[in-house]
Amino acid sequence: MSQSRRPQVDQYSDPGPITVGEALETTASSAGNKAVDSSDAAAIQAAERRVAGGDNRHLGGLGAKAQAAASFNARAARDVTKITISDVLSDAASKLPRDKAVTSEDAEEVREAELRSKPEAVTTPGGVADTMSKAARVNLEDDRP
Repeated sequence: MSQSRRPQVDQYSDPGPITVGEALETTASSAGNKAVDSSDAAAIQAAERRVAGGDNRHLGGLGAKAQAAASFNARAARDVTKITISDVLSDAASKLPRDKAVTSEDAEEVREAELRSKPEAVTTPGGVADTMSKAARVNLEDDRP
C-alpha cells in the first residue's frame, strides 16, 4: 500500500484540500480488496476526466486500466485471479497527469457514473464515489470561516 503524502497535521499546520488523487488512493485502502467491476471503472474514468478538465490527451491511464480490469474480471473464473481496486488505484496521485482539490461537482459526476453502471441505485461503501463525496464534504467544511 502506498503511503499518504499528506503531512502530519498538528495545531500549526494545514494540509490543504483533499485532492482527487488522494481520494482515489484512499479508495485503494478502504475498498482495496474488492474486485474491479464496470461501475468502479466508470467512476474512476469520471474522476480522471474531472482532473483532466477537458484535456483528453492524457486520458487512458487509470480509467483505461480500470476498464481493462473490469473486463478481465468479468471473464475470470476464480476470484483469486481478479484484479482489485488496490491493484488499479495504489499510488493513484502519481499516475494522474495533474491533480486538483475534490469539489462537490467532481463528487456528483463520479457518483452518477458509478450509479449508471449498477443495477441497484447505491454506491459502494468506501468505493470511489463514496470516498470522493466524503473528500468534497471535508474540503467544503475546510473552506468555511
